[in-house]
Amino acid sequence: MIGRWLTTGAAVLGAALAGGCPGPTDVAAYDPAALPPAAAPSPPGPPPGPARALPELTERSGLDDYLAYAALNNPHLAAAFYRWRAAAEVEPQARALPDPRLTYQHYLREVETRVGAQQQAVGIAQTFPWFGKRRLRGEAAAEAAGAARQRYEAAKLELFFRVRQAYYDCYYLGRVLATTEENFRLLKYLENVVRLRYRNQADPQSALLRLQVELGRLQDRLAGLRDRLSPTAAALNAALSRPPDAPLPLPASIPAETTDAADAQLLAWQAQASPALRAMQFEVAASRRRIDLARKEYYPDLTLGLTYIDTNASTGGRHPDGDGDDPVIAMLSMNVPIWRAKYDAGVREARAGSRAVRLERAALADALALRLKTTAYRYRDAHREVGLYRDTLLPKARQAYRIAETDFSTGKAGFNDLIDAQRTLLDLQLAYHRAQAERAKALAEIELLVGRPVPRAPEAPPETAQPEETK
Repeated sequence: MIGRWLTTGAAVLGAALAGGCPGPTDVAAYDPAALPPAAAPSPPGPPPGPARALPELTERSGLDDYLAYAALNNPHLAAAFYRWRAAAEVEPQARALPDPRLTYQHYLREVETRVGAQQQAVGIAQTFPWFGKRRLRGEAAAEAAGAARQRYEAAKLELFFRVRQAYYDCYYLGRVLATTEENFRLLKYLENVVRLRYRNQADPQSALLRLQVELGRLQDRLAGLRDRLSPTAAALNAALSRPPDAPLPLPASIPAETTDAADAQLLAWQAQASPALRAMQFEVAASRRRIDLARKEYYPDLTLGLTYIDTNASTGGRHPDGDGDDPVIAMLSMNVPIWRAKYDAGVREARAGSRAVRLERAALADALALRLKTTAYRYRDAHREVGLYRDTLLPKARQAYRIAETDFSTGKAGFNDLIDAQRTLLDLQLAYHRAQAERAKALAEIELLVGRPVPRAPEAPPETAQPEETK
């Protein structure tokens, strides 16, 4: 008798449980090798680990190699992925029914009845939340998981931006160091020339002294640049999650790409694709589900159950009808939500939280739009400077230096003219390299802020400079 009733009860509750418990939500595989565009909708697969070989960073390595290394090796990105994965596992828990409750009762004193003594009872009960509660809990958890995914995408974009920024800084420092060393060697050559001319009384001693002052200034600048190598490389190593003193080659080049996307288009892309804004939008949706769920708390939860009582046969020679039959009791119970003040407060709490999230999203949208406008201006300004230095100022400065050098060697110009021309050329060369790096960093930040790749085109070839003739 016991086995038959328990089997029947288990079958009924099992059918209810099977209808109410969805399977676990699948998590997209994390593939750290997913390189730019970093805002691609699907995130990577198994988290980085020792099984995945890190790319070797050599002098031939390009920016993509550094981005791949960072995606494989950065613990912050892996942590963001695991936070998303943990959030995705909340939904099946939220949609599941509470565990059924199995009870066993043993009567210390048998209960004598007309049909026999009752010795023990077994019961099973299942609570069913009010209609819609489990669905709303699952939807709120799914929205929270969507927010966690967008935060992972934002972490990936932020990581790639940090790598690009540090990479461009290393490139700029390498170009400045090479340019300054070239000018230092040029001044050393001129020092020998001026020293010879001074011995032959062709130049005054002041010319030699001024040249040596210029050499001292350049030497000091070179020392400062070489000292900057260590912290600049450490910044790139930090983005790659490497030791700060790990050796890194200075990049030989950076992508010479430009974009002509207008501010209005960039702002539209940001509103659609920014992971930070999309994460907040998921939070807004989750907060609305919590409001609906708080309203459902006014309704009771139902509990269904079965109880089986084990009954012995009657004694004393009596054999009434139903002698020794085991009774089965069906049970329905519910909680009585009478403390409405508590549920009213829960609704107010959910509404206030939803309003706070909406306001936070609006504030974030304003801040990101301002930052995008500022960054777009910086990009245009740097792009203009690159064209100005490359096409106009540097060709003229080189021509001015060659003329000053020729005039100095023929005695038509003084040494001061040559030094001024050399200093102007050096300043413009350094400014050109700085503008190149600033343009690349601004373009990388634009892609960080809009959350997607922007259309790029190869840089236009330099225009042929038309310097004025010098008489």
